Amino acid sequence: MEPIASLFDELTTCERKQLEKLDSPPAIQAFLDGLTYSSDKFYRCPIQVIRDRVGHCFDGALFAAAALRRLGYPPLLLEMLPNDRDDDHILALFKFEGHWGAIAKSNFVGLRYREPVHRTLRELVLSYFEQYYNVAREKTLRGYTLPVNLEAVDSFSWMTKNEDLEEVAGLLERARKLRLLTPEMVKRLSKVDPRSYEAGLQGSRPDGLFKP
Repeated sequence: MEPIASLFDELTTCERKQLEKLDSPPAIQAFLDGLTYSSDKFYRCPIQVIRDRVGHCFDGALFAAAALRRLGYPPLLLEMLPNDRDDDHILALFKFEGHWGAIAKSNFVGLRYREPVHRTLRELVLSYFEQYYNVAREKTLRGYTLPVNLEAVDSFSWMTKNEDLEEVAGLLERARKLRLLTPEMVKRLSKVDPRSYEAGLQGSRPDGLFKP
């Protein structure tokens, strides 16, 4: 059975209708924005996200990849890599007319959707740089991985089962990593100004914030 058919086979009629409404990348992002942000240490597969209405960035990226796949996009994930004073962040990627966009679930306002206007992945990732900061107001983004295609782990039923989602995480861990900043650039970074800091935390859940 095809992966998307397998996903639909396990959904209730009501759940299928909800998924069918997600007919564009912005609609998928709007669904993620409506989820409660999770501070849980475990992963949820897309079908569990639909049922629980809860998810963190990994869960949200998996869900978005599955929803994008239904629309004909390949299920691609990219991991943004911080220094050791912040959480990583995962994007579900899509490409339209040769330009990259992204969907994401985040506890920060500025780390979510990106329109498909970026010519390269580096350009896309750098669009998150100023909004990628910790509670100490430090800009923490340092690199990113090349995309991974989740078709490679379809045998683990990542869209419908929670048990083997560590295999998906492992795919990202093994992906090639690229650096964004030189050591000299890092030394010159300024702190996030108070207004930007407060704006980025609107609606955030304190228990889901990384404590450096």
